[in-house]
Amino acid sequence: MKTSYHTRKINGVEIFYREAGDKQKPTLVLLHGYPTSSHMFRNLINYLADDFHVIAPDYPGYGRSEQPPLANFDYTFENFSNIVKTLLDELEIKKFSLYLMDYGAPVGFRIASRNPNSIETLIVQNGCAYEEGLETFWDPFRALWKDRNDKEAAATLSTFHAPDGLKWQYTHNVPDASVVSPDNWEIDLRHLERPENGDIQLALFYDYRTNVPLYPEWQEYFRTYNPEMLIVYGKDDYIFPGVGAEAFKKDVKNLEFHLFPTGHFALESFGDEISELIKDFLKRKTTKN
Repeated sequence: MKTSYHTRKINGVEIFYREAGDKQKPTLVLLHGYPTSSHMFRNLINYLADDFHVIAPDYPGYGRSEQPPLANFDYTFENFSNIVKTLLDELEIKKFSLYLMDYGAPVGFRIASRNPNSIETLIVQNGCAYEEGLETFWDPFRALWKDRNDKEAAATLSTFHAPDGLKWQYTHNVPDASVVSPDNWEIDLRHLERPENGDIQLALFYDYRTNVPLYPEWQEYFRTYNPEMLIVYGKDDYIFPGVGAEAFKKDVKNLEFHLFPTGHFALESFGDEISELIKDFLKRKTTKN
């Protein structure tokens, strides 16, 4: 089941997405993190496509999706979630599982908590729904949330998507950095170097503050609807550390929990192991469309 590549205009923006598998089989929607794109799921898509329908969009300003000017588009997590949900609606995908990674968590938890009857399962990989998961890494973000014009915070944050900062996100606390392809951060750099993209990233860093007040709402969703959840987490991630994964145990009853001794992009160093867990989980917990 080969991957195909598509674009579709959603709310006036050309959205790129990867798709593979039989549409009559259970659907898994893969939501990428910062500073990457659907490219991060290239191997996982191939592994799952024989048994599932898989779709992975790029957010506006990321990967191969259009980058509207800041003056004409609100770069917010609310807007991203609306675009992803509209894409799914237009593709007539009514029931689906979500893979939530990094930025994919606030995008996906908005969708899940507002459309609980559409959700079959949730797979969480280094994405946050609890303040326990926001440790030292988030100090310059908090400074920016307090003062949007804090130049020192903005300068610190801009280093995260400079070449060395990109490489760091992929290789920090990884047991064997030689297995992580440099193509990852080189491909990310392509979209990050587009004119105005640095300001777009800063706008999203600032908007991340809107996610934290929604954590209690998402936690209530977990308690009320008891979604089937698989956690496959890099426990040594400095951005979203393992303590953030442990926090889900407070509210999620139907939880399968796996930590791996690696960093942020866990698929890069434990892709085979995580892919096997996901396939097994989805085969047990989903039904045909």
